[in-house]
Amino acid sequence: MAALIADMIPGARTLRVSQREPGRSWPSPYARTYDAQGQLIALNRAQGMTAARWVIRAHPDVTWEEAYDLDLATGTLRPAGAYAATGGGR
Repeated sequence: MAALIADMIPGARTLRVSQREPGRSWPSPYARTYDAQGQLIALNRAQGMTAARWVIRAHPDVTWEEAYDLDLATGTLRPAGAYAATGGGR
């Protein structure tokens, strides 16, 4: 799945997924993408929703109340704070 998302979003290294889009009060699959230097890559709504849904559905055991980062090179899913602390996406 990580390889498919990386192909869908050229230059992406990290996908941050959550159930809350900033500025909205209701749950909705949401994703942000970062390159290898931690710079934000713009996504259109369809890309963001599709990628977020894929990750959320592939990890039904995760509590999605917090954001998680998917490393697109390794396929590793980690809590967003833990990944940022190791030098990953911002």
